[in-house]
Amino acid sequence: MKKIVVLNGINLNMFGKRDPQQYGTVTLSEIDEQCKKLGKELGIEVTCFQTNHEGDMVERIHRAHKENVDGVIINAGAWTHYSYGIMDALGILSVPIVEVHMSHVHAREEFRHFSVIAPLAKGQITGFGVNSYLLGIRAIVDLINFN
Repeated sequence: MKKIVVLNGINLNMFGKRDPQQYGTVTLSEIDEQCKKLGKELGIEVTCFQTNHEGDMVERIHRAHKENVDGVIINAGAWTHYSYGIMDALGILSVPIVEVHMSHVHAREEFRHFSVIAPLAKGQITGFGVNSYLLGIRAIVDLINFN
């Protein structure tokens, strides 16, 4: 069975409580459940991970490399805009990466328009709430199946 990992960065454990105007009221555990459910429907194993510690995120990316996962979905939160450590860790991977964001980052503050992760990703899905994750999973599955 193909395996993907969904990585969530800093402050994303606060989905459902943090800025509902931007992120809605869905919680991260509900997002994880929906991702795993879609994965099951599509015949792939989905593992979800969240941390507020940059080093832990880097270690989880290293573990994904060792586990030979088939794809990575990442919402790095604020790290998206400046974490060269996470970018370098993702650069170790040779599998498709899709960057996702719940909010439409390009319609928000200017600093959110730049992503250090984007050059490593096959694509970026923003602004669709939880559907950003689900569209990301569908994209990863297509990339895995057709590459």
